[in-house]
Amino acid sequence: MALSLHLQSETGALPPRPRQLAILRTGWLLQAPYEWGEHVRVSKRCGITSEEIERVTIGSTAPGWSDHDRAVLLACEELRQTVFVSDETWAALSDFLDDQQKVELLVLIGQFTNVAYLQNSLRLRLEPSNPGLSAR
Repeated sequence: MALSLHLQSETGALPPRPRQLAILRTGWLLQAPYEWGEHVRVSKRCGITSEEIERVTIGSTAPGWSDHDRAVLLACEELRQTVFVSDETWAALSDFLDDQQKVELLVLIGQFTNVAYLQNSLRLRLEPSNPGLSAR
């Protein structure tokens, strides 16, 4: 929990938008209702729209993403599919993230994968204010 909080704090290296897009995409890929529902709310406070949140469910292939947003989503998808970020995606991330931010992105995706595994396996109940995977 301490790592999750640190990665989401002002001391984290990643800006809020790519951080939240990575958490959302990871939560969706892992079908983690608790994580998804909580982070839809956080993402909206960071300026991510309901339309963009809906597009996260489609992923990097959805039309309308900037190159930067697409690279973040693709990193999540590649890590889930192959446990490896491709050279092309790494280069795209390098266009707007420094080395520290890229490493933090990998740690963030791994941390929220772990959180999803725990929440899903423990079958955590949703809070009344958390609509789970239906949140937009």
